[in-house]
Amino acid sequence: MGTNALRNVVLVHGGFVDGSGWQGVYDSLTRDGFRVSIVQNPTLSLAGDVEATKEIIDAQDGPVVLVGHSYGGVVITEAGTHPNVAALVYIAAFAPDKGESVTTLIADPPPGAPVPPILPPKNGYLFLDREKFRASFAADLPAQQAAFMADSQVPWGVGALDGAVTEPAWRSKPSWYLAATEDRMIPPPAQHAMAERAGAILSEVAASHSVYVSKPEAVATLIAQAAAGVAER
Repeated sequence: MGTNALRNVVLVHGGFVDGSGWQGVYDSLTRDGFRVSIVQNPTLSLAGDVEATKEIIDAQDGPVVLVGHSYGGVVITEAGTHPNVAALVYIAAFAPDKGESVTTLIADPPPGAPVPPILPPKNGYLFLDREKFRASFAADLPAQQAAFMADSQVPWGVGALDGAVTEPAWRSKPSWYLAATEDRMIPPPAQHAMAERAGAILSEVAASHSVYVSKPEAVATLIAQAAAGVAER
């Protein structure tokens, strides 16, 4: 890495999962000399997740590439206005505009789009139907690994889905987007539309919604491209 290379990467996970799913991406990036930190966002409220993310950004020694998967895209859109954030990377993620939330973005699914098997809320928390988890969230992962993810789900707070963005960071920061062509949680056309609206540099990969687990090298490559792209500016 050159002297002006951007070496700090902060990874933000989405709903139903925790930060351990980033391990393959972490391994790939650290091997290439990046300093990688993973936010364990509680996914109870957008404000709480933004706070958890900003704490990790504050702990870095310089500019950061901020990366979000799925709902993590909402978190980085809101937290990314932090002065240390140099670039945003969306991995099969929501990229809301001002006033938008996961709730508003999923309110009107395109005709024929798969409907994520989210169970009705219990005590303000959401889970995915464990029997349908693999097909919708992790179809390109081994059955055993998908079963573990289904059985270790993190309760996703309804409040987090309702959390609306106040100032979208992509309006002022360069962004990159990796769309997953086989995604059955966020329809690929919706991913393309959000990437285009954000002015993001778009790549795509044949993968499920769990692209960050199933295709860690592709994810790490895009993050490295974002770091290089910012350093060149």
